[in-house]
Amino acid sequence: MMFFRPVMMAALIVGMSFCGMLTEEVFSSALAAPNRLKSTQTTAIRPFQVHVPDEALADLHRRILETRWPDKETVSDLSQGVPLDTVKRLAHYWANDYDWRKFETKLNALPMFVTNIDGEDIQFIHVRSKHKDALPILLMHGWPGSIIEMLKIIEPLTNPTAYGGKESDAFDVVIPSMPGYGFSSKPTKPGWGPDRIARAYGELMNRLGYTKYVAQGGDWGAVIADLMGVQQPKGLIGIHTNMPGAIPTYIDKTLQIGGSCPPSLSGDEKHACEQLDFFIKNVGYVQMMERMPQSLTGLSDSPVGLAAFMLDHDLKSLELIERVFDGKQEGLTKDDILNNITLYWLTNTAISSARLYWENKYPFFTVKGVKLPVAVSAFPDEIYQTPKSWAERAYSNLIYYNKLDKGGHFAAWEQPKLFVEELRKSLKPLR
Repeated sequence: MMFFRPVMMAALIVGMSFCGMLTEEVFSSALAAPNRLKSTQTTAIRPFQVHVPDEALADLHRRILETRWPDKETVSDLSQGVPLDTVKRLAHYWANDYDWRKFETKLNALPMFVTNIDGEDIQFIHVRSKHKDALPILLMHGWPGSIIEMLKIIEPLTNPTAYGGKESDAFDVVIPSMPGYGFSSKPTKPGWGPDRIARAYGELMNRLGYTKYVAQGGDWGAVIADLMGVQQPKGLIGIHTNMPGAIPTYIDKTLQIGGSCPPSLSGDEKHACEQLDFFIKNVGYVQMMERMPQSLTGLSDSPVGLAAFMLDHDLKSLELIERVFDGKQEGLTKDDILNNITLYWLTNTAISSARLYWENKYPFFTVKGVKLPVAVSAFPDEIYQTPKSWAERAYSNLIYYNKLDKGGHFAAWEQPKLFVEELRKSLKPLR
């Protein structure tokens, strides 16, 4: 095992791409063929389950224990990234208390499937409501998220009468893993940007027999939802977003070149602009993934290195995670966080997921030109809390806007009750 530690450092420096193969080979070879091998039946929908080999979990445990730690940061705040103490607390819990098998059982209790679309296998959860006339909803994750973000909202959406709702609030739920993420296959050629994923998701919903459905997204899922709103695939009647593409282009361009927020903005607009400005100046991970994702090969060699990289997404999320590993009660638990990180590790998708940033040709936050009905939920600890004025300008058919006082970037994961209420209220006009 001593071999892997120097290779991690070398990979980060020169972009070598050797190490992660061992983990993927062990993981892939032990799975049933339908689970990982691309289908030769282009429209078949196949059942899917997860069975991680014991060897892969033993390898993960050994690597955590043999982590070579960096020096402690020289500051008392988060300006140098994820603090060493936070990562050590996470690693200690991961090695000593975390149980992947418990989560694997929970996953396998869900109806999961895989189908090949445009040459790639798309894995997805599909839960139909028992209630008549349930509205189908496509729930889309981003990075460093996964289908795990949405698990807490499946039951309240599909079975609303058990969670304070009415039969008329019911949804059928479809939650796909993006190509290169989770249990979907990894593209081996360029071309899988968010626009192509949007088209694939439209095909998925049609293949499932839905002639009327809505789409919801945050992070990359929000970009894909916007692009689906532009593409208008058959059956899509509207979208909900918790990270709207609503920033005026001139503001985005000004901030991208190091400029300041315009003085003419209203209070809400100024706050949103300042949030975005802070994010742009503190997203080194985005620049790395946009430009040289393959040089992050060390993330396939060190689980603790992968964890630290994934935790450093945005300041508010990191602060929340710090509180969780400090023992405080928050919207997430230690297991929530490690379920997601472990999924990335076991599927060896650190690099394949990062390539989406390299593939992307669209601005994250600016207007895409959606004409379909749009609902916006603006959470305070999102990358930026969208002002209503910007949402109205960005979406010509804005049917709902709500500014919430709680919740962050991973809103469905952190605040599932609030999130479900938002979906019920905002999408009611489309039923």
